[in-house]
Amino acid sequence: MSKSQPTSRFHSEIGFVSGEVTEFREGRYLRTEKSVAIKEILLLGNPRLYQMSLPVASDEHGQMEAVVADLHDTLIDFRKRCGAGRAIAAPQIGVMKRLLYMHIDKPVVFINPVLKEKSVAVIDVWDDCMSFPDLLVKVKRHQTCTIEYHDMAGRKQRMRLAGDLSELLQHEYDHLDGILAVSRALDRHSFALRSQKDLLA
Repeated sequence: MSKSQPTSRFHSEIGFVSGEVTEFREGRYLRTEKSVAIKEILLLGNPRLYQMSLPVASDEHGQMEAVVADLHDTLIDFRKRCGAGRAIAAPQIGVMKRLLYMHIDKPVVFINPVLKEKSVAVIDVWDDCMSFPDLLVKVKRHQTCTIEYHDMAGRKQRMRLAGDLSELLQHEYDHLDGILAVSRALDRHSFALRSQKDLLA
């Protein structure tokens, strides 16, 4: 990710540490207290999960800061409760915008992402989702792909993905188009309860 500085008050790099927000504004980092905002995750059966999300307009980046904070808090809460959760899509908390949030080693925000250069080679994976946490679905994903997106500062970024990371971002990207893993199931035998995970091939 580029380290060039944002050029407006809305273009900030947000970090999350112990309930605080760190924002880059006017040439320096500011740290302020924030309240935790855990949002309800839309569950399988909610018709909003099947809607197409709208692009984030350039003048909406400032509004997305609050959405990103909500996504972070909701993801971390799910991870604490369920022991899983690496990324989340804005539509999963009812925000129908093309925005993804990933937090593995560090937080990454994907605004208006586009998947490109999808490999011919595919892999079979048992997919899970925070919108149906007790269910696993066997799907095919491209082994590698590239994601292009804008960061919170409006800068264009590009990331090459492979393996687990490729599968993860394809899953999250599907949410932006109203596609769930259950719609990509390989066949009628490609569903299992998480409690049966050890029995799956």
